[in-house]
This record gives sequence, C-alpha cells and structure tokens, in this order.
Amino acid sequence: MPTSSASTTDSAKSAGGGVQSLERAFDLLERMADAGGEVGLSELSASSGLPLPTIHRLMRTLVACGYVRQQTNRRYALGPRLIRLGESASRLLGTWARPYLARLVEETGETANMALLDGDEIVYVAQVPSKHSMRMFTEVGRRVLPHSTGVGKALLAGFPDDEVRALLARTGMPAATDKTITTPEGFLAALADVRQAGFAVDDNEQEIGVRCLAVSVPDSPTAAAVSISGPAGRVTEEATAKIVPVLQQVAADLSQALTNPGNGIG
Repeated sequence: MPTSSASTTDSAKSAGGGVQSLERAFDLLERMADAGGEVGLSELSASSGLPLPTIHRLMRTLVACGYVRQQTNRRYALGPRLIRLGESASRLLGTWARPYLARLVEETGETANMALLDGDEIVYVAQVPSKHSMRMFTEVGRRVLPHSTGVGKALLAGFPDDEVRALLARTGMPAATDKTITTPEGFLAALADVRQAGFAVDDNEQEIGVRCLAVSVPDSPTAAAVSISGPAGRVTEEATAKIVPVLQQVAADLSQALTNPGNGIG
C-alpha cells in the first residue's frame, strides 16, 4: 500500500517542526561556506555527523538545482545560482538596516553607514546622511580595502591573525592618505586595540579631515559593521565617548532584528 501524503510529511519534519531535509541541505551549504566553498563528501560527513548516503542524496539534489557543482576532482563546490540569492539578500540587508542607521543619525548627528565584508573587500550597502550642511557621503555599492577603514578594522578584529595576514597579502596595503596603516604588524596591533576597546577608529586614514567610528554587528548572518563618519573637528575624542555606546546599542538591536525570524523585519 502506498504511503499516505500525511505520514510522509510527518516523517520528513524535524523535532522543531521544520522540514528535516531542508534543514540538512542548508546546514551542508553553510558548512561548505565555512570550509571555503569546496569540500568532499567525507569531510561533510565528519563535520555534520550525517551518513554518507544521506549527504550524497542531498548533494545530488543541490547539484540538480544549481546551488552546488561537482568538480572534476569529485569534490563539491558552491554553485553560481547562490550568487543571485546572495546579491538580493545583501540589497535587502541594507534596506532592513536603514531604520537603525536613521536612529544613529538622530542620536549622533553624523552620517551612518553599514558595510559588509565581501571576499577581501569592504562594500557599503546602506547609508543615511547627516543633517549637517558639512557631512560625509559614501556611495552605496562602493568597495574599499579593509585596512584603511573603520568598518574594515571592526570586521577583521573578529578574524584570527593568520587569516588577516593572508588577506593583507592578497590585497596589499596601499596608502589612501599619509595616516593609512601600511604594514601587517601595524594593522594587527590596531586590531588588538579594537578588540580591547570594543570599537574601531578610522582617524584620517581613508580621507584627510574625516574620522569614522565603527562596530561589528554581533552574530550577523554575514560579517557586517555599522559606523558613523564626520569631520574630524566634530568627531573628537570627547564626542567619541558619547557616540560609541550609541553605536554598540544600535548594532546589538540590529543583530537581534536580523537573527530573530519572528520579528517581522523589513
């Protein structure tokens, strides 16, 4: 006798009420991303605890859908269809962040930004400008190298030093101004300061006359940071002491909004 659709549905659900095969497939995609985008089935089995036949069945489905590719060496790599999903999600992330950036502007008076780490570069995905006549503008979509920015420091402070060194070796450390940090040792020392202080500073390092304060968004689904930027004459040490707690609170609130699926964000 054929299995009823009701019993099939029930058996496919996980204890948490989700569809188990979907949960497992997304878990495998995230494990692949954590491993650098390419893995073998045995590695996935070891890290996930799933039996090889189950992983093989899920990967066949992901390959057929274009979300995974099987390489000539029989390993599996993240597929090109994920790029479109990621680009769309990045745009939405900027949209969702705008109310929080607007709050930053209201409470600090300075231009607020959100940026992501995309590969080896920083990309700005959202901005709300200050109401001051003299204010900072960063074009949404602009890409910069992380070593000369506050958001770059805030993001890379969460990475191990060896990964940071590898990134700097790939990008180089060109000077945007005479204040830009241009040595790996100097940059790693700056990241140690960020970890201790809980925020990052770009002090005329990307543009002379401009100071930026930045913090990472904790537990963000992708590495993200929020910042304020303004003229060095306004973003003083005294102003920093008042602005940083606001930045940290907004980042925490944004994190909660992004990681809580029931909050109705957007």
